[in-house]
Amino acid sequence: MALGRAAKGGPIKAFGTCTEMRTGRRKTGEIIGTIPVLGSLALAIGYTVVVGWIFKYTFLALTGKVASMGQDMDVIGGMFGSTASAFGNNIWQILALILCMCILIFGVGAGIEKANKILMPIFFALFVILGIYVAFQPGAAMGYQYIFRVDKAAILDPKTWIFALGQAFFSLSVAGNGTLIYGSYLSDEEDIPSSAARVAFFDTVAAMLAALVIIPAMATTGATLDQGGPGLLFIYLPNLISSMPGSTIIAIIFFVAVLFAGMTSLINLYEAPIATVQEKLHVGRKTACVIIAVIGVIVSLLIQGIVSDWMDILSIYICPLGAGLAGIMFFWIAGKKYVETQVNKGRETKFTKMYYPICKYIYVPICILVLVLGIALGGIG
Repeated sequence: MALGRAAKGGPIKAFGTCTEMRTGRRKTGEIIGTIPVLGSLALAIGYTVVVGWIFKYTFLALTGKVASMGQDMDVIGGMFGSTASAFGNNIWQILALILCMCILIFGVGAGIEKANKILMPIFFALFVILGIYVAFQPGAAMGYQYIFRVDKAAILDPKTWIFALGQAFFSLSVAGNGTLIYGSYLSDEEDIPSSAARVAFFDTVAAMLAALVIIPAMATTGATLDQGGPGLLFIYLPNLISSMPGSTIIAIIFFVAVLFAGMTSLINLYEAPIATVQEKLHVGRKTACVIIAVIGVIVSLLIQGIVSDWMDILSIYICPLGAGLAGIMFFWIAGKKYVETQVNKGRETKFTKMYYPICKYIYVPICILVLVLGIALGGIG
């Protein structure tokens, strides 16, 4: 956030500013800055497919189809299987992308910010309700036991940490793109450490709420709890919802809220490449949105059948790479004085002096280590 605010631009401009300070040359930093921008675009394209699934299930919920599937896991699984197949979701992901671009055209203040003020409270409230309901279902206790158990073998397995940190980089959007872009829109009066703390807190709360709903819901069906992937949302939660009183209404509210949450994430991911196109091609926001939308439609349609592997590879390789590059630029290239000046801007009291050494000597090496381990261990599998 502080790096973006200081540069008043995206990764290309911010990285260029850092290398110019150290070497007097912007070009090197600008070239390196294209990596996280392309990574953000690739993540956005993959996520477009997922939001397309959510869009379809929202429509199915509105028509009563989700609730009417009952608790037959073969029927529920078959519905998701046909949705997630190659070219099985064309119209829905195109609609999702069009809606996303319509919001983005209005810009951050008029579009994204206003949408989030409505969407996020609904998301949190609904997951709290579902969490309370699932807690009283037979077998849910096994889900809680699975979530909070201490598994020594998993803790000692490097892949656990690779997946966990890759998810953290993606979820917090610290892969050198999204959060940096949003930082560029902040005023000099903004207290960035406080804002960052709120982002991390609510991101963690949302993740815990999702876990406390989805994993116990799986346990109530007797499913194997070590499964992963986006299919969990579209298989086990419809099964849970169909058992609830007023399941049709609950399904509608749930998938509308999930659609809202998915759209905000998609908006965040597309913002970085759109802002970069504006910055480098000197075009208006509408034109930039159209350019990125065309790329997004074409590629997302082609990767439907492999989207899970696509997202795994990006979160394991590209997210740590982008996060590491942004960390190197800010903490190693720009230097201590620049970092502390930018982080303390807008604060009444100076932020902790430990911030700079922790980020330089712990955070950046962790980013690099995750990337190296991901490559060495083959990343996914």
